Amino acid sequence: MTHAMPKKTPSEPPVASFEEAMDELEQLVAKMESGELPLEASLAAYQRGSELVKYCAAQLDRVEKQVRVLEGEMLRPLEADSDDEEGDE
Repeated sequence: MTHAMPKKTPSEPPVASFEEAMDELEQLVAKMESGELPLEASLAAYQRGSELVKYCAAQLDRVEKQVRVLEGEMLRPLEADSDDEEGDE
């Protein structure tokens, strides 16, 4: 006896980019807020929205870490330069 599994794509990025995810999320929210979706469609929209939010949060976290690394690399020499200038005065 085989059980049919719900159609799901496990661990796949839901969209190609952060911007596409945000656009789709905005469209889903608008549809849900309209109150015109039947219960099944509302549940599917909620699940999809949840995936999109997780994807966007992961993208933001990744970018934030990259910015911290870049700031760390860029700020060290600048701080050293400003210390040198203060010593010259």
